[in-house]
Amino acid sequence: QVQLVESGGGLVQAGGSLRLSCAASGRTLSRYAMSWHRQAPGKEREFVAVISWTGHSTYYADSVKGRFTISRDNAKNTVYLQMNSPKPEDTAVYYCAASRDYLGSEYDYWGQGTQVTVSS
Repeated sequence: QVQLVESGGGLVQAGGSLRLSCAASGRTLSRYAMSWHRQAPGKEREFVAVISWTGHSTYYADSVKGRFTISRDNAKNTVYLQMNSPKPEDTAVYYCAASRDYLGSEYDYWGQGTQVTVSS
């Protein structure tokens, strides 16, 4: 069993920066692809970014490409999402997830989420 705990959310001004963290406990994340997703009020949860278990491959939603960067430190069992130049439309609860399939749609574990609010 893996427990994922997100942190780093909060209020940020548009154009600023914020880094989210997702720490795992209970089991190593080193063999899992890790991803970030988000859910805005009244909307469905959507994919944001994914990183392979080696860290060599990443993939982003078009809406965040060039602004957000996903990374991981397997030694620390932690995944990060660096959010640069956030926009008000990035306001959402952000979740991390672990999957055995890099570009699959099934996820083995989810975190509880962290709120990100971007002010204009």
